[in-house]
Amino acid sequence: MATVTLSEAEKVYILHGVQDDLRTDGRGCEDYRGIEVETDVVSNTTGSARVKIGHTDILVGVKAEIAAPKLERPREGFLEFFVDCSANAAPEFEGRGGEELGTEIANMLYKIFDNKSSVDLESLCILPCEHCWALYIDVVLLECGGNLFDTISVGVKAALFNARIPKVRVLEDDEGTKDIELSDDPYDCMRLSVEGVPCIVTLNKIGHRHVVDATLQEEACSLASLLVAVNSKGTVTCIRKMGKGSLDPESIFEMIETGKRVTKSLHLSLQSTLNQEESAGKKRQKIGFLR
Repeated sequence: MATVTLSEAEKVYILHGVQDDLRTDGRGCEDYRGIEVETDVVSNTTGSARVKIGHTDILVGVKAEIAAPKLERPREGFLEFFVDCSANAAPEFEGRGGEELGTEIANMLYKIFDNKSSVDLESLCILPCEHCWALYIDVVLLECGGNLFDTISVGVKAALFNARIPKVRVLEDDEGTKDIELSDDPYDCMRLSVEGVPCIVTLNKIGHRHVVDATLQEEACSLASLLVAVNSKGTVTCIRKMGKGSLDPESIFEMIETGKRVTKSLHLSLQSTLNQEESAGKKRQKIGFLR
């Protein structure tokens, strides 16, 4: 993870501001910075999105390919994640640093989507036990300025919303041989429901309080954070503690409740923006969050 070095005086200044619910950029503890979302940005993908939160900038591409279903789930499609943290985003990502962080984020995404409520994988089945759609989701980190997991989760949801999977017809001849025919019409496609796709809210503990959408400077003042993944229905799909510091049970409970409350607004604002963008034919929208 990208880091910055702060003096003790700078850390005290940030800490006191958080205690008074007034952060250095004027936000309250539960306020997000503006989020910029742009969809349909990569031409050779099934769906794509670019998301910026502060100085964090990520690109997500989804490619749908026909594959054999997993043995343990013969009537479902599946998702595969790959995260590229290049050295251009932050010097710390050069060499194995970027690889390790990319693997960590990919594993986190697998855990978040490892449930039946996130994506309807059965709708990706073409022929049980034979063919299904595999969605390969590639995340590229262009710039890192804090709050990386939240930004990626918004990008993944926006890219899945933008994805258009070709309609498939299964043809069978007189001998029982089955062939697959893909539609050439770009408007004759299947859209995924993203209602169950969760978004991540990272809550950083600073002093006796916690903040959402932390900047790199605020992350440097936090010894522990809690990642809470929640879908639009308010269901928590994953919780993960990060950092070297400890969190007491009462703090964890408060942080989860804050995460659920903040994520509700995040989902509503994101879905409204994606709907407006699609209906207006525009590609770029900014999401503003109010406390």
